[in-house]
Amino acid sequence: MKKCLTLALAAVLLLTACGCGKYSSKYFAVGFVHSNEAHNAFMSFHSFEGTMVFKLSAENGKIRYSAELEEGSATVYYDSGGEKTPVFTIGPGESTGPALALTGPGRVYVIVETDGKCMNGNFSFEAV
Repeated sequence: MKKCLTLALAAVLLLTACGCGKYSSKYFAVGFVHSNEAHNAFMSFHSFEGTMVFKLSAENGKIRYSAELEEGSATVYYDSGGEKTPVFTIGPGESTGPALALTGPGRVYVIVETDGKCMNGNFSFEAV
């Protein structure tokens, strides 16, 4: 009995340590503010390098987005059915949106990945 309890506890600890999400955020940032609610997400930063993942609930299968970036380059992807699909790439001094991405209904992962260090950026996503 004690051995089974020890194995069960080890399994729970392993799952907790590994996490259950398909994607994970990994980044280095300065002056970074972000939020992720069921239908809205945003990030604003002075300096950001890495990957930020948001989870949205898009019952209608649509996400409205906008972005602006002063320096650097970033690509935004979504995954609603098991495949990471590019939405847009933004470069230095560019802005985009508001625009609409068709994702499919249900849980949607929105993934922001930088190509090196980015400066003074704003990204906003809304499930509509």
